[in-house]
Amino acid sequence: MQRPLPRIAITSGEPAGIGPDLCVQLVQKSLPCHVSLIIDPDLLQQRACELGLTIPSQKNLEIIPIKLNTHVTTGILDKNNAPYVLKTLDKAVEGCLNKQFHAMVTAPVHKGIINDTGITFSGHTEYLAEKCGQTDVVMMLATKGLRVALATTHLPLSKVSQAITTDKLESVITILHHELKNRMDITNPNIFVCGLNPHAGENGHLGHEEIEIIEPTLEKLRRQGIHLTGPLPADTLFTQQNIKQADAILAMYHDQGLPVLKHIGFGQAINITLGLPIIRTSVDHGTALSLAGTGKADISSLLLALHTALKMQ
Repeated sequence: MQRPLPRIAITSGEPAGIGPDLCVQLVQKSLPCHVSLIIDPDLLQQRACELGLTIPSQKNLEIIPIKLNTHVTTGILDKNNAPYVLKTLDKAVEGCLNKQFHAMVTAPVHKGIINDTGITFSGHTEYLAEKCGQTDVVMMLATKGLRVALATTHLPLSKVSQAITTDKLESVITILHHELKNRMDITNPNIFVCGLNPHAGENGHLGHEEIEIIEPTLEKLRRQGIHLTGPLPADTLFTQQNIKQADAILAMYHDQGLPVLKHIGFGQAINITLGLPIIRTSVDHGTALSLAGTGKADISSLLLALHTALKMQ
């Protein structure tokens, strides 16, 4: 008996951005699984018309309707539609938790416009953690030949140092190691770890976090059998030799590791949330308001996110 196809939920993201464009482009293709698009059907049709395309009928496609709060002008943000964006995420999370969906893939949202409504929103990673009842999750971006996980995510730089604690690092590394083994079939993951300070603290002359927090935590986890290299200076860690040896690199903060990964693979990279009880992948880019409705949006990252979600089953 043939197994049923996995069912993947795709949230359409910020309605004024390229998320709806990507949804329209996706359904033009032969779908590798059952796709449930969570979107306002009128928005999907509107964007298809702007792109000169139609929405074909496919047996592997369903539209799960969530109504917009107000009409969308393509490329123009409207905070009245921020609740719509969160409702699409809530629907996908609920469906994953109750096994209606095998995974969720998210198109980009605009954090600023959501916060403008008075709703505190620092990003998908934190929002999904809260919805799934998880205290600690890990944000990891991946492209061909490189995975970069983050010890902290969407924090002002002034708050990063105080967020690098023994408990935080131990949790992040434990989750990262577990998910590399169990979701990505890496038997003995080799994780390279960045220092926080320039030159990894220069033996305490440029900061004490490496000596007081990072090094003792790594040593404790090594004794538990986790293969860790570091802390290493971030400016020399991302050499081709190190990248080839590492199954993942742990950066201490967002802009320490992600510029390197996006330089190597922008448009061919994805975001994966580790530590959730569900599978969630996403594109590696933003809402690209200026490209919305123009036909110039690149679907590569969304397709990669979809195929990665399927592999993680």
